[in-house]
Amino acid sequence: MITSIVLIKTSVDRIPEIAEKIAALDGVSEVYSVTGAHDLIAMVRVARHDDLADIIPGQISKVPGVASTETHIAFRTYSQHDLEAAFAIGLDS
Repeated sequence: MITSIVLIKTSVDRIPEIAEKIAALDGVSEVYSVTGAHDLIAMVRVARHDDLADIIPGQISKVPGVASTETHIAFRTYSQHDLEAAFAIGLDS
């Protein structure tokens, strides 16, 4: 699974509507409304790198109100949930 973090600048008066449209796209697992230089952060999870091109410039960037995107591809994922699950393997609850 390839995880991509997409920083999105939008029309600020339409953030909720834009976020909902992006969240409904296949491959987008979450969309966060955030403070700072960007308005939204979308998490995109796909099986192949080629799928990123279909989703990010092909769909997210074309949502009306999206002004720009900046994409970061994750090398590894570190998660407290993953660590807890790994340490719990073989243990009785």
